[in-house]
Amino acid sequence: MSLSPDPPDPGSGLTKKTTIDKDLKRIVQLEKATSRISQRNLNLGFGLLFLLGVWLFTFFQAGSGANITIISIAAIIGGYMAMNIGANDVANNVGPAVGSKALTLLGALAIAAVFEAAGALIAGGEVVTTISKNIINTEAIADRSVFVWAMMSALLSAAVWVNLATYVGAPVSTTHSIVGGVMGAGIAAAGMASVNWVIMAQIAASWVISPVLGGVIAAIFLGFVKFAVLYREDKISAAKRWVPVLVAIMACAFSVYLVMKGLKRIWKPEAEIVAAIGAIAFIGTYLMVKARVARAAVHLENRRKSVGDLFTVPLICAAALLSFAHGSNDVANAVGPLAAIVSAVGGGEVGAKVTLPLWVLAIGAVGISIGLLLFGPKIIEIVGEKITKLDRVRAFCVALSAAITVIVASTLGLPVSSTHIAVGAVFGVGFLREFITNRRVNIPQPRAVGAAPVLDPNYSGSHRSWTKARQRKLVRRRHLMTIIAAWLITVPSSALLAAVIFWLISAVV
Repeated sequence: MSLSPDPPDPGSGLTKKTTIDKDLKRIVQLEKATSRISQRNLNLGFGLLFLLGVWLFTFFQAGSGANITIISIAAIIGGYMAMNIGANDVANNVGPAVGSKALTLLGALAIAAVFEAAGALIAGGEVVTTISKNIINTEAIADRSVFVWAMMSALLSAAVWVNLATYVGAPVSTTHSIVGGVMGAGIAAAGMASVNWVIMAQIAASWVISPVLGGVIAAIFLGFVKFAVLYREDKISAAKRWVPVLVAIMACAFSVYLVMKGLKRIWKPEAEIVAAIGAIAFIGTYLMVKARVARAAVHLENRRKSVGDLFTVPLICAAALLSFAHGSNDVANAVGPLAAIVSAVGGGEVGAKVTLPLWVLAIGAVGISIGLLLFGPKIIEIVGEKITKLDRVRAFCVALSAAITVIVASTLGLPVSSTHIAVGAVFGVGFLREFITNRRVNIPQPRAVGAAPVLDPNYSGSHRSWTKARQRKLVRRRHLMTIIAAWLITVPSSALLAAVIFWLISAVV
């Protein structure tokens, strides 16, 4: 009696195909991981090459005196800090534009790198405040050697902290990082009495003021755009009426912002001149945009995306201007302590302000741009895409809020962080979007007294799942908690790190 073979399993082909698909997926994931590691190592190599170039550049610029070693070490640390500023802080300027697809990542990196460097070199100023916002009393550290070690400790601690924040994906204030470093080194060098605690209290207050003010202003503008334009039946007519006004407000805000913050180190006009510049920018932009929108409206569909496309050019301009202003201001965080060290070892007075050599400024400008190009995409992705979904209208509101908040805070004398403002604005538009979405989509429809609840006609499911739908989270809480935690510990962490570094240097020297 012959035995016939078992019939083929009809599911075996499917099982084999599934196994092959899983294997291919693992191979693709492995290739991606390998590519990321290779790219990370390559970027690290370029970063080290830049620091080597800083060392050689310093030798050519600072000469071959007895203190060249100290100056070279300080210059390398300054270049390291500049790269970390570019990797972390610049993302706030271009992240929303990238997240809304108004700019590609490559285009954003190119624009930000050029305008950051231009802002630092053109408007970085000849004189900088070396002890940020007079945090410590310079008379308490009269010994030149102690002052040099304190500034070097502050600079290194701030750079290390910003590097760690970038690694975990938290956009932090580089100004607060250097503030904490200076405070910690000052306490280690001269005791608690050397610190200006009133200034430190104002800085602590800015942890709350900056993000809340930025978020509220961004949410107000987004709410206005939604109800005045996007929720209208005839969106194109509403856009023709309001888009020129909104873009003109942005032009006015950015012109004032640029004069007050971006050019403040080289030009400080009177308030009347600043107001006149803002008015001219508003009127000129309004007339120009009104004509452009009228021409574009002929070909636009009556959709939200069509309205959002009108904000593309303003977003690109905002990213460029924010980068310019940031470069002119925050380059001092990298090169201010370096300039103080160069001045001190050269026999200059240990003071709150020093002259900024051009070669020192160049290290900061180039370092910020290189850090942005090599390591900036990670934070750009988090700010632009990971916290909440941004379209061009939301990104426009974030950029507008950043400029207006800085102007309002500067006028009122409030200490604010541009990083906290921009990220707070992203959270603001995200939470407003979450609130409006949950109320409009998932609220039960009106019903007669005593009747059973009727859910939204577009929604099907149980009452339990409907209740869950009402709780849609359009802002990622994980990023919210990580960023808030990083903000709260930035100053104390960089201060503690600076104190430890100063004590180690003192023990060795």
